[in-house]
Amino acid sequence: MTLLTIDGLQMYYRSEDGYVRAADDINLELERGQTLGLVGESGSGKTTIARSIIRLLPDNAEVVDGSIDFDGTEITDLTDRELRNQIRWQEVSMIPQNAMNGFDPVYTVGQQIVQVIRHHEDGVSKADAKERARALFDELGIDPDRVDDYPHQFSGGMAQRAMIALALCLEPRLILADEPTTALDVVIQDRILDTIKEMQAEYDSAMILITHDISVVSETSDRIAVCYGGRIVEQADAATIIKNPRHPYTLGLRNAFPDIGDSNDELISIPGTPPELVDPGEGCRFAPRCPFAEEECWEVTPEPEEYDDGHIVECHRADEADELRPLAEQRETWMGEEKPETAPIQGGDD
Repeated sequence: MTLLTIDGLQMYYRSEDGYVRAADDINLELERGQTLGLVGESGSGKTTIARSIIRLLPDNAEVVDGSIDFDGTEITDLTDRELRNQIRWQEVSMIPQNAMNGFDPVYTVGQQIVQVIRHHEDGVSKADAKERARALFDELGIDPDRVDDYPHQFSGGMAQRAMIALALCLEPRLILADEPTTALDVVIQDRILDTIKEMQAEYDSAMILITHDISVVSETSDRIAVCYGGRIVEQADAATIIKNPRHPYTLGLRNAFPDIGDSNDELISIPGTPPELVDPGEGCRFAPRCPFAEEECWEVTPEPEEYDDGHIVECHRADEADELRPLAEQRETWMGEEKPETAPIQGGDD
């Protein structure tokens, strides 16, 4: 059963130069208990999409168009008060990128968990709420007595687990995990991801996992959506995205996924930088970096096309994926001539 439906979302940031189209015509569905991985480079729109769901956005952000339906509730119609009391934390919680920035440094971690519980649940005493916090700590492998410690007294991995406790204290139906393992070593990363998945399964919660690392979502997600330039350029089940991607950007991301079975396998980076999102013009936003771009790619914005069951791609050359995949695995393909700076993607009329 569908829990979340995002339809035609356009979330822009106002700037001195005009609107920054950070999330441009986003369409997603998330089933109950499902994990969706949002993957892409920094600035691709991943976090903007997630934060739009609970409207945790800066003052210059504006939902220009589209809808966000959470189990029958239209999020864009809710007031800030309704969001705070009905949706945030109780129904949808967030694990931020940096746990230390997510906690208030002047309160103990336990006090902050108690505050969240008592704000959303009537009749819960401080003692009962604290006992729930202690139980969560114990379940997450943290000494329950640490609930009386301040955030700065926690290591990076422990602070991240404490943030998971805060995010799950009300057993939300949707968890937004924004780069939850950033800046942690690989062993701790693995433990944190395992912990999140275990707790998610226990509470039957859905999750949107945001990361730049395609290997992370390949292991943890049921479905993957690839973000680039404020758009979702490809989405499908995890196995399809890893084994049979159709968009050149996804092919490029897959090159950065090391093969432990081949020690001689070289990682191949995608040359160039992400596009400017103020007045991006017509055409595919990946065209300036794409080794397979043709004239149509520069001039016409690709429409989403569905291949097989639920495999949706925005690319003019998606039909040729079988021929392009082996070429994309060659370093020479990506190291060819640079795209002209005067290409149509750099400007254009709306």
